[in-house]
Amino acid sequence: MPANDFVTVTIVTYNSGRFIKRCLESVLEQKYFNIEVVVVDNASNDGTADLLEQFEKRCKVVYNEENIGFAAAQNQAIAMSRGEWILTLNPDVLLDNDFIQELVNAGNVDSKVGTVCGKLLTILASFDLPEKQLVDSTGIYFTPMLRHLDRGSQEVDNGHYLKPEYVFGATAAAALYRRSMIDDISIDGEFFDPDFFVYREDADVAWRAQLLGWRCVYTPDARGYHVRNVLPGNRRALPPEINMHSVKNRFLMRIKNITPDLYRRNWLSITTRDIVVAGACVLHEHASLKAFWYLARNWRRVFEKRKAIMARRRVDDEYIANWFSYEPVSKPAPRFQSKLAAIKAAPVKAQARARGAGARRP
Repeated sequence: MPANDFVTVTIVTYNSGRFIKRCLESVLEQKYFNIEVVVVDNASNDGTADLLEQFEKRCKVVYNEENIGFAAAQNQAIAMSRGEWILTLNPDVLLDNDFIQELVNAGNVDSKVGTVCGKLLTILASFDLPEKQLVDSTGIYFTPMLRHLDRGSQEVDNGHYLKPEYVFGATAAAALYRRSMIDDISIDGEFFDPDFFVYREDADVAWRAQLLGWRCVYTPDARGYHVRNVLPGNRRALPPEINMHSVKNRFLMRIKNITPDLYRRNWLSITTRDIVVAGACVLHEHASLKAFWYLARNWRRVFEKRKAIMARRRVDDEYIANWFSYEPVSKPAPRFQSKLAAIKAAPVKAQARARGAGARRP
């Protein structure tokens, strides 16, 4: 039967005035009509709220009095949602008009799939396409140093990534999450960890979902466009607070999710990277030293989250270890394409039967 599950699109804004109108228009122009849109604004002061007022009749809009962070605000939006699927969306993303339909189609192929991602391409801050089209993300992967990176990032879009594949996780810039997975992997009712505040919270969710036995699938048929400001090579151009959260969240993610076996296999790579990160904080990035103070103060609460995750782990060490590589890792989905084609064909067949029935009426 056709994939027409109810979808909630959740968007968190913070000084997103230059993007949010076009983003919401691309959502509201989707061919997939069975949706609702929830926007949470984190106390923007750039006129974002004025723009959001124009959409209040078509979207649920909440205005927070302070910036509570991306993770907590997304949890706030998810708590208000009614969808069987939740599409988290950054305000600097534009969607092709069949993006949601393609994600839902892919998600309905396999009940073990908890996350679906499409092919995100780069777009300029003006929302114009660049002369040379580059890939932004086709899912995320982890290196043995515990860096998480976007598959295909900054590669020329020249015909790669054309098949559905299982990947480690999805960037929350445009990720479709199954409601039952959200409920299953949430800790104390929180899907995204508010300790992260911003950055890496999607990688944390991906790792936790894998530990608890959920899959993430990439479908090339869903295409969107993303203005990405945070890249591995432009760290020095980012605000000190963002860099502090990046350091903090690197260690938060590990404390919560790493297994002894995975650490044993990669201890040298992990330790080498840790020395580089800590050394950079001491010598250059002094604002990021606050990350280590945060970890020390909140160690007990973070470790309790780890205990909750490890008590419910459903996969073995070998499975997790196979995902950590210096090259992007994906797993083939050989029967996925045929099942997906059947889902897509269902509405067409139903329309044909309806036309045939109409022709036979006296």
